[in-house]
Amino acid sequence: MAELEKKWYVLRAIGGKEKKAKEYLDNEIARLGLGHLVGQSVVPVEKVYQVRNGKKIAKERILYAGYIFVEAVLVGEVPHVLRNIPNIIDFLGDNNPVPMRASEVSRMIGTADHAADSDAEVTVPYFVGDTVKVADGPFSGFTGVVEEANEDKKKLTVMVKIFGRKTPLELSYLQVEKE
Repeated sequence: MAELEKKWYVLRAIGGKEKKAKEYLDNEIARLGLGHLVGQSVVPVEKVYQVRNGKKIAKERILYAGYIFVEAVLVGEVPHVLRNIPNIIDFLGDNNPVPMRASEVSRMIGTADHAADSDAEVTVPYFVGDTVKVADGPFSGFTGVVEEANEDKKKLTVMVKIFGRKTPLELSYLQVEKE
């Protein structure tokens, strides 16, 4: 029998349960011995840094919330098995799942690889007029308004009231939290 070509499909999952659903999916495929029909499953993530109590903490953030990418041949019972995994809603495209184009697959895998390889960046955009709370440094606990945002340097100029006078502070993205 000729080897069937695996294609990438998108499964919709319950938001926040993507990793658990992927774990269930991988276990079920192994249990049923369908490894020859279902290849890898992917939940692309990126690293994001936050400051908590003055410490820089790296967290993983899911790139495509609510979606799991799976490489499979949809023959026989495979679609039924994939649809009935806990925390999986259905295929993207419901009754007639459409395989992803090669360009989409390479972009998705490339984005996931780039996000994993890159030195995790802070991706919290702040805009002029946003109210922020200083989370780190000598002025922690103070609240102010963003006067200027420099995205290249990842710095903000925040106007904070100190002793009844407005004072500009230059802070990094890691030193503030959105209110």
